[in-house]
Amino acid sequence: MRERAKRTVAERRSQRTDPDWPAIYEIRVEGHLGHAWTGWFEGLSIALEDDGDTVMTGAVVDQAALHGLLKRVRDIGVPLVSVIRLEPDPAPRPTEEGD
Repeated sequence: MRERAKRTVAERRSQRTDPDWPAIYEIRVEGHLGHAWTGWFEGLSIALEDDGDTVMTGAVVDQAALHGLLKRVRDIGVPLVSVIRLEPDPAPRPTEEGD
């Protein structure tokens, strides 16, 4: 029992499969970034908005990866506008034959 209490939350979490990850995130920054930044931001898609912002969207495997992406935003010195976790598309419902 005592050994079980010593395990950290991170250790317990890493030992189970979390159905909430990977999650889809939308990261919005001020200013336009070129598509060449896609590799720097680990494959997120980059969209340049008419309002001058850049929106990066894609799957993020876990909280550590999300924090890594946010550190990269900080490192290039662009203002962070928002971070939104998007709801996944619902799975298609099975249909009966003949529908």
